Amino acid sequence: MPRFPFGWPALLLAGCTLVPDAPVATLPVPATYPDGPAYPHPVGAPSLRSESVRGDWHQVFRDPQLVQLIDSALANNRDLRVAALTVSSYRAQYRIQRAALLPQLSANAQMDRERVPAGLTGTGAAAITESDSLTLGISAYELDLFGRVRSLRDQALLTYLGSEQARRSVQLSLVSSVAKAYLTWRADQALLALAEQTLDADEQSLRLTRRQRQVGTVSALDEVQARTPVHSTRAAQAKYRRQVAQDLNLLSALVGVPVADRPADLPFDQPPITPVPAGLPSDLLQRRPDIREAEYQLQAARAAIGAARAAFFPSINLTASAGGASSELSGLLRGGAGAWTFEPQLSVPIFTAGSLRASLDYARLQQNTQVANYEKTIQDAFREVADGLAARATYQHQLTAQRALVAATQRYYDLARHRYRAGLDSHLVYLDAQRSLFTAQEGLINDQLAQWAAEVTLYGALGGGWLGGV
Repeated sequence: MPRFPFGWPALLLAGCTLVPDAPVATLPVPATYPDGPAYPHPVGAPSLRSESVRGDWHQVFRDPQLVQLIDSALANNRDLRVAALTVSSYRAQYRIQRAALLPQLSANAQMDRERVPAGLTGTGAAAITESDSLTLGISAYELDLFGRVRSLRDQALLTYLGSEQARRSVQLSLVSSVAKAYLTWRADQALLALAEQTLDADEQSLRLTRRQRQVGTVSALDEVQARTPVHSTRAAQAKYRRQVAQDLNLLSALVGVPVADRPADLPFDQPPITPVPAGLPSDLLQRRPDIREAEYQLQAARAAIGAARAAFFPSINLTASAGGASSELSGLLRGGAGAWTFEPQLSVPIFTAGSLRASLDYARLQQNTQVANYEKTIQDAFREVADGLAARATYQHQLTAQRALVAATQRYYDLARHRYRAGLDSHLVYLDAQRSLFTAQEGLINDQLAQWAAEVTLYGALGGGWLGGV
């Protein structure tokens, strides 16, 4: 039996809790966020606070169609519905465990009629006996002197609170997933439109080359070369048409209802998400529900240790009842028919073959596991925020450079087309300009998508926004 630094008399008189002190869990991350060329704005040190702060995603996303899709997803997504039902089930389990702290009253009415054969009555004649009783009682109520029931109640409460944070994590992940799927859908639509526009230009170039071939101003090789970009762009068109259809299927699955294929309310090159402010708060990690969930799980593990410790001590259960008993139903309420019972029961564990010790060791190991999980969750959160902060500025520089590349390539294409039609350059130079322009425009759309996706990822990494909590 374990030894504790207090005496039994104090435990019996005042009651106690055997929940251990909170383990010291240091932040396994640097004191400040990374600094350098990829982090142009200073950011405060990461910290954790006890309260949870959530951002309002309605204030973060600007695209009306995206906002509508997120609203629909929150109402219809099956994963979120399962998470909400899980929260309700843990809340019901907590209510069950909380009820064990109070005695349970029950009323019992009983009537017994019995025919005794003549050979057993001793009078030579059969007899019918009758007894009636009506009682109100308490059955097996445990006096929680050592806090076992309270520890189980706290464990159930903390598990319920953790499940609510898990539901928030599912909701946050759903919002981010819908936003990324929507932006990918819009990007693929833009790429499909670009492929169709490029295909029209390639086909016009092919028709011009064929006319020139007919009059003998270009060779057969030029005509063959003119066919190459047409087939290449048709392949790209088919690929992007397939991706648009698959994106719409994924978006419909996330939202939970079919999503109509309609034009966007906001052009793709317009920001669908509020820009991240230059100065971010130092308590970024407090917003994340996964950290709050890990904290509740750690506290629940501590409560389980308290319940496992209390199992080493005696338990006292009370059973009592009071009422009336009579050989006739009409006599239950008469004087002298009163009856009562009082049955206290003391149970002391003497030999359990090591099961109590194993249960305590298991509870302690679970606490150590939750400490490690808590620290890992903080590390993951720090990395995700740091990655998001790095992407915030670098994608802006990358987009600026890509837009300059598109402008330069467009100028190159215009000059090559003019010189080719004037007979100053070969068709090969013109084809190279066409391919370069298409590739640069594809890169710009993909880089723009990467920037929007990085903003959404940072939104999730910060626990649901950067505009303040509600």
